[in-house]
Amino acid sequence: MATKAKVAIERRFGLDRETLLKLYRTMVAARRTDDKEIQLKRQNKIFFQISGAGHEAVQVAIAQHLRPGSDWFYLYYRDRALTLALGMTPYDHLLQAVAAAADPSSGGRQMPSHWGHRDLRIVSTSSPTGTQFLQAVGCAEAGWRASLLDGMRAAIEEFRDDEVVLVTTGDGTTSEGEFWEALNTACNLKLPVIFLVEDNGYAISVPVEVNTAGGKISKLVTGFPNLYIEEVDGCDVLASYEAAGRAVAHARERKGPALLHAHVIRPYSHSMSDDERMYKPDQERAQEAERDPLVTYRAFLIEEGIAKAEELDALEQEVAAEVQEAADRALEQPQPAKDTATLYLYSPDVDPTAEQFDTEDDPRFDGEETTMVDLLNACLRDEMERDPRIVVFGEDVADASREAVLEECKGKGGVFKVTWGLQRRFGGTRVFNSPLAEANIVGRAIGMATRGLKPVVEIQFFDYIWPAMMQIRDELATMRYRSANAWSSPVVIRVAYGGYLKGGAIYHSQTGEALFTHTPGLRVVMPSNAVDANGLLRTAIRCDDPVIFLEHKHLYRQVYNKGRYPGPNFMIPFGKAKVVREGSDVTVVTCGAVVKRSLDAAKVAAERGIDVEVIDLRSLNPLDMETIAASVRKTNKVIVAHEDALSWGIGSEIAARIADELFPWLDGPVKRVASLDTWVAYSPELEDVILPNAEDVLRAIEELHAF
Repeated sequence: MATKAKVAIERRFGLDRETLLKLYRTMVAARRTDDKEIQLKRQNKIFFQISGAGHEAVQVAIAQHLRPGSDWFYLYYRDRALTLALGMTPYDHLLQAVAAAADPSSGGRQMPSHWGHRDLRIVSTSSPTGTQFLQAVGCAEAGWRASLLDGMRAAIEEFRDDEVVLVTTGDGTTSEGEFWEALNTACNLKLPVIFLVEDNGYAISVPVEVNTAGGKISKLVTGFPNLYIEEVDGCDVLASYEAAGRAVAHARERKGPALLHAHVIRPYSHSMSDDERMYKPDQERAQEAERDPLVTYRAFLIEEGIAKAEELDALEQEVAAEVQEAADRALEQPQPAKDTATLYLYSPDVDPTAEQFDTEDDPRFDGEETTMVDLLNACLRDEMERDPRIVVFGEDVADASREAVLEECKGKGGVFKVTWGLQRRFGGTRVFNSPLAEANIVGRAIGMATRGLKPVVEIQFFDYIWPAMMQIRDELATMRYRSANAWSSPVVIRVAYGGYLKGGAIYHSQTGEALFTHTPGLRVVMPSNAVDANGLLRTAIRCDDPVIFLEHKHLYRQVYNKGRYPGPNFMIPFGKAKVVREGSDVTVVTCGAVVKRSLDAAKVAAERGIDVEVIDLRSLNPLDMETIAASVRKTNKVIVAHEDALSWGIGSEIAARIADELFPWLDGPVKRVASLDTWVAYSPELEDVILPNAEDVLRAIEELHAF
């Protein structure tokens, strides 16, 4: 008898009876909440359901080693038991299921099982699989970098030096490239990230051996340095508790990241839109049922004398009643008011179109005229001096990753030299190079921004922004909206943009700003000259929204758009276009490199008796329709000229708005001048005919004037 008692104590790993029963209670609460949602879906009282059934054991086990409100959590949709163990309630979950305005995760904006809780540091979960990995790495990286600099640490939310970041996933999502990018950076920087892989053997209907070479992710990742790897039966609560404890300790001790590969089951279908009987035979489903953690853990509690069957029956009935009561209350809660549909697309507190960002009329000019590159660099320098939260990173942006060589070398500072000298001035903790991976840059930046840092990142060429598109559109642009303002990611993405390069060709001349202006939640800016670039970048950094800052490569060092340094507080508000040439006959609305071409066309048109007004938009989203409208009411004829392809470009949107809002003042059709609907070719002669030039704008001016 004494031996049996000793074995029982050893098997509990120091967990007392109260804790062991609490773990079971949480597991039961998670399963009963799943069951209640399934019932509500069948009654058409909720609109979607996806369960965490079969994953409960490892989730409640790892939660015992974590500190909600101190550690950070990037979860996925099967983590119901984990969120309950961290402090959420079945009522919280059911509020989301019924799309109630009071839903603490999203205010009724996301489907069920998309967790979020500001106080518990559960960062808003989204549907795209795998986007959470890089954000978790960025979150951990923010804490690490802040721990190295007192000024940065004091400027962000308080944290403990041994905090960890937990990121969870199913096995199927480890096929995403961002999983490997995240492991690469986490291991390279020895970041305290714990990757919990909840492997239930399937990605919807696709079995693990199809998703993962060899069928075992923990075996594939053994080559990563500093990565602690554990494999465990995720249906066994106590084995999971022991393995998770070692993984968390490895991260807390700053030995590097950890990967916990937990083998779990999925007793329910992927979601209620799926029927697992179509691809899982009865024998396999029966074998999984034998491993059900609720069944096996209940049996353990009884066999070890921790609780009697009657006690557990009573506990289960009590939980079922609590879940029923939570469901009844949730169903009574109102839906979000219709007038909140666009609330929290942008910061409700910091408006970059407001007067506080308008110091354009009071520049403090100093020094000689210089280029756009130089004034962008000066703005970054000023802002980094002002705000210790700012970090600058991307491909080649540092002077030199190997800082010792700076005694002998001038330093890189970006392929266009926009960030030159910043690393020397502010150090490698704040200015650093990234891997050659655009999603890595943006995903990490999002994670850093949720921690309170202000990342200003560089995508080296617009042509290569596309690997980051998932992070930009589905994560960066939605973070504030989908969390009902609980979380935000005010990242500035600087992008070298456009053609007119003589040799840029297909992959160094691309445009496509409409893809970003079409994305709710993003600010999109395109300066045409050095002074505007300085003022708009300062606004981008000081505002609290994500900004796509388009820097035209052709304009970086042009003589005609040089300007003097306007001072460290010079700002131009977003949504404020500029009339760069006044006229009375025809309006040309333009932006970027086409501003100069439009001015050249207007000069020739004036010699031919046509007085042209030219508007530089500067900001594409928000768009200054007031300035456009004032001009159209004066000239009654308007052309929209832009560099991107003619079809589906921003010219189409602006023309449509003019037609909708200003039709009574039009004396002719709204004309567009833009690139041909093709790619920019390498041949200078082809490039010249593809891109819009002054001659194209002039032709449109004369045709419209004669209408």
